[in-house]
Amino acid sequence: MEGKILLIEDDADLGCEVQWYLERSGFEVHLVDDGDQALALSKRQNFDLLLVDVQLPSFDGFELIRRIKLLKPEFRFLFLTARNAKESCITGLKLGAEDYVTKPFDTEELLWRMNNILARGKEKKVEELQIADVTLLCSAMEVRVNGGTTLRLTTREFELWKYLLQNLDRVLTREEILNKIWGECDYFMGRSLDVFISRIRKVLQNSTQLKIETVYKVGFITRLIKHG
Repeated sequence: MEGKILLIEDDADLGCEVQWYLERSGFEVHLVDDGDQALALSKRQNFDLLLVDVQLPSFDGFELIRRIKLLKPEFRFLFLTARNAKESCITGLKLGAEDYVTKPFDTEELLWRMNNILARGKEKKVEELQIADVTLLCSAMEVRVNGGTTLRLTTREFELWKYLLQNLDRVLTREEILNKIWGECDYFMGRSLDVFISRIRKVLQNSTQLKIETVYKVGFITRLIKHG
């Protein structure tokens, strides 16, 4: 089975071993060794499954998942941990973990657990994309901000919303957006892009967590709003 995996493991030897095995099994694996890196990568990219070590530097895996769920509540994850206490297992399951694997573990067993999780996920059609307090309802081509009124989108508007949300905290050049959404880049399409961005900004006035910034003479970037 294929899938995009984020592996958060501070044991370098174990991390590399698991990454090697999963890549040999057909997965695309991104390996990081602390919560800060994992959080930053989760903002910018989407993953099919997160493998999260509980005992991490700076803050533990439970806290990492709490923070990630604020941004990407649709992310699925399982915990890798040396802890075998009942309390730790319950904490992980309460956070929504798909599974809980105690170290030391067999990599083949881990692979089958992952395959089972991903197979269950494929049975469910992706209906929405949620980033912070913005929800994109994919099948209906609608957007809802901060729990407010649902707004119907045109095909182009939907594609632009989706592209911006999927590339959080990444500068997107005007040319890149035009080629991705319109399939061409010229003056008239550029004017259309400005109109669409203005519409999105107007809707995002109701958001307390997301905004679109203009990068002068380059393009745009969708960012989380920092409070305090």
